[in-house]
Amino acid sequence: MSAFTEFRDLHRPGDPLLLPNAWDYGSAALLAARGYRAIGTTSLGVAAVHGRPDAAGATKAETLDLAETMAGLGVLVTVDIEGGFSDDPADVAALVKMLAGLGVAGVNLEDGRPDGTLREIAHQVELIDAALGHGVFVNARTDTRWLGTGDTFERVAAYGRADGIFVPGITGLTEIAEVVAATPLPVNVLFGPPMAALAEAGVARVSTGSLLYRASLRGALSVLPGQEGSVPTYADITALLPEA
Repeated sequence: MSAFTEFRDLHRPGDPLLLPNAWDYGSAALLAARGYRAIGTTSLGVAAVHGRPDAAGATKAETLDLAETMAGLGVLVTVDIEGGFSDDPADVAALVKMLAGLGVAGVNLEDGRPDGTLREIAHQVELIDAALGHGVFVNARTDTRWLGTGDTFERVAAYGRADGIFVPGITGLTEIAEVVAATPLPVNVLFGPPMAALAEAGVARVSTGSLLYRASLRGALSVLPGQEGSVPTYADITALLPEA
Protein backbone atom coordinates (compact mmCIF):
# COMPACT_ATOMS: atom_id res chain seq x y z
CA MET A 1 0.00 0.00 0.00
CA SER A 2 1.37 3.42 -0.91
CA ALA A 3 1.86 6.15 1.69
CA PHE A 4 -0.82 8.21 -0.08
CA THR A 5 -3.38 5.38 0.08
CA GLU A 6 -2.67 4.55 3.71
CA PHE A 7 -2.85 8.21 4.72
CA ARG A 8 -6.05 8.77 2.74
CA ASP A 9 -7.64 5.75 4.38
CA LEU A 10 -6.96 7.18 7.85
CA HIS A 11 -9.44 9.98 7.05
CA ARG A 12 -12.70 8.44 8.25
CA PRO A 13 -15.67 10.78 8.71
CA GLY A 14 -17.10 10.09 12.14
CA ASP A 15 -13.88 8.43 13.32
CA PRO A 16 -11.36 11.25 12.85
CA LEU A 17 -7.62 10.94 12.60
CA LEU A 18 -5.89 12.86 15.39
CA LEU A 19 -2.87 14.40 13.68
CA PRO A 20 -0.18 15.90 15.93
CA ASN A 21 2.05 18.55 14.34
CA ALA A 22 5.81 18.60 14.93
CA TRP A 23 8.20 21.53 14.58
CA ASP A 24 11.57 19.76 14.50
CA TYR A 25 13.05 16.28 14.31
CA GLY A 26 13.04 15.77 18.07
CA SER A 27 9.35 16.54 18.47
CA ALA A 28 8.51 14.33 15.49
CA ALA A 29 10.63 11.48 16.82
CA LEU A 30 8.94 11.70 20.23
CA LEU A 31 5.49 11.59 18.64
CA ALA A 32 6.52 8.64 16.47
CA ALA A 33 7.87 6.82 19.53
CA ARG A 34 4.50 7.38 21.24
CA GLY A 35 2.79 5.50 18.45
CA TYR A 36 1.34 8.16 16.17
CA ARG A 37 1.15 6.68 12.69
CA ALA A 38 0.78 10.03 10.93
CA ILE A 39 2.48 13.29 11.90
CA GLY A 40 2.24 16.73 10.34
CA THR A 41 4.47 19.78 10.47
CA THR A 42 3.46 23.19 11.83
CA SER A 43 4.56 26.20 9.81
CA LEU A 44 4.54 28.44 12.90
CA GLY A 45 6.81 26.07 14.78
CA VAL A 46 9.23 25.69 11.87
CA ALA A 47 9.31 29.46 11.36
CA ALA A 48 9.87 30.21 15.04
CA VAL A 49 12.64 27.63 15.40
CA HIS A 50 14.50 29.29 12.53
CA GLY A 51 13.70 32.90 13.38
CA ARG A 52 11.54 33.51 10.31
CA PRO A 53 8.04 34.97 9.87
CA ASP A 54 5.20 32.47 9.56
CA ALA A 55 3.00 32.16 6.45
CA ALA A 56 5.32 34.41 4.47
CA GLY A 57 6.98 31.81 2.24
CA ALA A 58 10.26 32.22 4.15
CA THR A 59 10.92 28.63 5.27
CA LYS A 60 10.90 26.51 2.12
CA ALA A 61 14.41 25.11 2.63
CA GLU A 62 13.83 24.47 6.33
CA THR A 63 10.50 22.77 5.60
CA LEU A 64 12.08 20.48 3.03
CA ASP A 65 14.89 19.57 5.43
CA LEU A 66 12.42 18.70 8.17
CA ALA A 67 10.24 16.69 5.80
CA GLU A 68 13.23 14.63 4.70
CA THR A 69 14.32 13.80 8.24
CA MET A 70 10.78 13.05 9.39
CA ALA A 71 10.26 10.67 6.47
CA GLY A 72 13.08 8.59 7.89
CA LEU A 73 11.08 7.93 11.06
CA GLY A 74 8.88 5.38 9.31
CA VAL A 75 5.65 7.33 9.85
CA LEU A 76 3.26 8.97 7.42
CA VAL A 77 4.27 12.61 7.05
CA THR A 78 2.13 15.50 5.88
CA VAL A 79 3.82 18.86 5.35
CA ASP A 80 2.48 22.37 5.81
CA ILE A 81 3.72 24.15 2.68
CA GLU A 82 1.86 27.37 3.53
CA GLY A 83 0.71 28.84 0.21
CA GLY A 84 3.05 26.61 -1.79
CA PHE A 85 6.06 28.93 -1.36
CA SER A 86 5.19 30.37 -4.76
CA ASP A 87 2.34 31.84 -6.79
CA ASP A 88 3.49 29.87 -9.85
CA PRO A 89 1.67 26.54 -10.39
CA ALA A 90 4.80 25.05 -11.97
CA ASP A 91 6.81 25.80 -8.84
CA VAL A 92 4.13 24.27 -6.61
CA ALA A 93 4.01 21.15 -8.79
CA ALA A 94 7.80 20.82 -8.60
CA LEU A 95 7.75 21.23 -4.82
CA VAL A 96 5.06 18.60 -4.27
CA LYS A 97 6.81 16.22 -6.67
CA MET A 98 10.02 16.70 -4.68
CA LEU A 99 8.22 15.97 -1.42
CA ALA A 100 6.68 12.86 -2.96
CA GLY A 101 10.20 11.73 -3.82
CA LEU A 102 11.14 12.08 -0.16
CA GLY A 103 8.28 9.76 0.80
CA VAL A 104 5.90 12.45 2.07
CA ALA A 105 2.25 11.33 2.15
CA GLY A 106 0.46 14.69 2.22
CA VAL A 107 0.61 18.47 2.07
CA ASN A 108 -1.50 21.37 3.32
CA LEU A 109 -1.93 24.15 0.77
CA GLU A 110 -3.55 27.35 2.07
CA ASP A 111 -5.21 30.27 0.31
CA GLY A 112 -4.32 32.92 2.90
CA ARG A 113 -1.66 35.47 1.96
CA PRO A 114 0.85 37.28 4.20
CA ASP A 115 -1.07 40.56 3.87
CA GLY A 116 -4.18 39.02 5.43
CA THR A 117 -6.11 38.60 2.18
CA LEU A 118 -7.09 35.46 0.29
CA ARG A 119 -5.83 34.40 -3.11
CA GLU A 120 -8.33 34.70 -5.89
CA ILE A 121 -10.29 31.45 -6.10
CA ALA A 122 -9.33 30.71 -9.70
CA HIS A 123 -5.64 31.13 -8.89
CA GLN A 124 -5.86 28.92 -5.82
CA VAL A 125 -7.62 26.23 -7.84
CA GLU A 126 -4.71 26.34 -10.32
CA LEU A 127 -2.28 25.75 -7.46
CA ILE A 128 -4.37 22.90 -6.06
CA ASP A 129 -4.52 21.28 -9.48
CA ALA A 130 -0.73 21.67 -9.78
CA ALA A 131 -0.25 19.89 -6.45
CA LEU A 132 -2.45 16.97 -7.46
CA GLY A 133 -1.29 13.95 -9.41
CA HIS A 134 2.03 13.39 -7.63
CA GLY A 135 0.91 10.66 -5.23
CA VAL A 136 0.51 13.11 -2.34
CA PHE A 137 -2.70 13.82 -0.38
CA VAL A 138 -3.56 17.47 -1.02
CA ASN A 139 -5.40 19.07 1.88
CA ALA A 140 -6.88 22.32 0.59
CA ARG A 141 -6.94 24.82 3.43
CA THR A 142 -9.12 27.89 3.31
CA ASP A 143 -8.39 30.71 5.72
CA THR A 144 -11.76 32.42 5.53
CA ARG A 145 -12.41 31.95 9.24
CA TRP A 146 -8.76 32.39 10.22
CA LEU A 147 -8.55 35.78 8.47
CA GLY A 148 -12.19 36.77 8.83
CA THR A 149 -12.77 37.33 5.13
CA GLY A 150 -14.33 35.50 2.17
CA ASP A 151 -17.08 32.91 1.89
CA THR A 152 -16.16 29.57 3.44
CA PHE A 153 -18.73 27.55 1.55
CA GLU A 154 -17.82 29.11 -1.80
CA ARG A 155 -14.19 28.16 -1.23
CA VAL A 156 -15.01 24.65 -0.01
CA ALA A 157 -17.03 24.05 -3.18
CA ALA A 158 -14.36 25.53 -5.44
CA TYR A 159 -11.62 23.32 -3.99
CA GLY A 160 -13.58 20.14 -4.59
CA ARG A 161 -10.88 18.46 -6.69
CA ALA A 162 -8.52 18.32 -3.72
CA ASP A 163 -8.22 15.23 -1.52
CA GLY A 164 -9.34 16.96 1.66
CA ILE A 165 -10.65 20.27 2.99
CA PHE A 166 -9.20 22.11 5.99
CA VAL A 167 -10.99 25.05 7.61
CA PRO A 168 -9.00 26.28 10.62
CA GLY A 169 -10.78 28.71 12.87
CA ILE A 170 -14.20 27.07 12.95
CA THR A 171 -15.08 25.75 16.39
CA GLY A 172 -18.86 25.77 16.48
CA LEU A 173 -20.14 22.24 16.04
CA THR A 174 -23.15 23.35 14.02
CA GLU A 175 -20.99 25.17 11.49
CA ILE A 176 -18.51 22.31 11.39
CA ALA A 177 -21.35 19.92 10.56
CA GLU A 178 -22.53 22.31 7.84
CA VAL A 179 -19.09 22.30 6.24
CA VAL A 180 -19.02 18.51 6.39
CA ALA A 181 -22.42 18.38 4.70
CA ALA A 182 -21.27 20.82 2.00
CA THR A 183 -18.51 18.62 0.58
CA PRO A 184 -17.91 14.94 -0.20
CA LEU A 185 -14.25 15.42 0.81
CA PRO A 186 -12.93 14.54 4.27
CA VAL A 187 -12.99 17.63 6.47
CA ASN A 188 -10.13 18.68 8.73
CA VAL A 189 -10.46 21.08 11.68
CA LEU A 190 -8.15 22.21 14.45
CA PHE A 191 -8.03 20.47 17.82
CA GLY A 192 -10.31 22.16 20.35
CA PRO A 193 -13.85 20.80 20.67
CA PRO A 194 -14.11 17.31 22.22
CA MET A 195 -13.10 14.55 19.82
CA ALA A 196 -16.38 12.72 20.38
CA ALA A 197 -18.34 15.82 19.36
CA LEU A 198 -16.18 16.30 16.26
CA ALA A 199 -16.72 12.66 15.36
CA GLU A 200 -20.47 13.11 15.67
CA ALA A 201 -20.24 16.16 13.38
CA GLY A 202 -18.60 13.97 10.73
CA VAL A 203 -15.06 15.37 10.90
CA ALA A 204 -12.40 13.13 9.35
CA ARG A 205 -9.20 14.72 10.67
CA VAL A 206 -8.27 16.83 13.69
CA SER A 207 -4.91 18.63 13.61
CA THR A 208 -3.13 20.14 16.58
CA GLY A 209 -1.58 22.86 14.41
CA SER A 210 0.83 25.03 16.41
CA LEU A 211 -0.67 23.99 19.77
CA LEU A 212 2.00 21.45 20.73
CA TYR A 213 4.81 23.87 19.91
CA ARG A 214 3.17 26.64 21.91
CA ALA A 215 2.47 24.27 24.80
CA SER A 216 6.14 23.24 24.79
CA LEU A 217 7.12 26.89 25.31
CA ARG A 218 4.69 27.14 28.22
CA GLY A 219 6.25 23.98 29.63
CA ALA A 220 9.74 25.43 29.33
CA LEU A 221 8.75 28.64 31.11
CA SER A 222 6.98 26.72 33.88
CA VAL A 223 10.32 25.28 34.99
CA LEU A 224 11.54 28.80 35.82
CA PRO A 225 10.51 30.51 39.07
CA GLY A 226 7.58 32.88 38.67
CA GLN A 227 6.95 32.03 35.01
CA GLU A 228 3.90 29.81 35.29
CA GLY A 229 1.07 30.75 32.96
CA SER A 230 -1.17 29.80 30.09
CA VAL A 231 -0.17 28.48 26.68
CA PRO A 232 1.01 31.38 24.47
CA THR A 233 -1.38 32.19 21.65
CA TYR A 234 -0.51 32.15 17.97
CA ALA A 235 -0.47 35.96 18.06
CA ASP A 236 1.87 35.93 21.07
CA ILE A 237 4.44 33.93 19.11
CA THR A 238 4.12 35.74 15.79
CA ALA A 239 4.62 39.06 17.59
CA LEU A 240 8.08 37.84 18.58
CA LEU A 241 9.11 36.80 15.06
CA PRO A 242 10.78 38.98 12.43
CA GLU A 243 8.46 40.77 10.05
CA ALA A 244 8.05 39.49 6.50
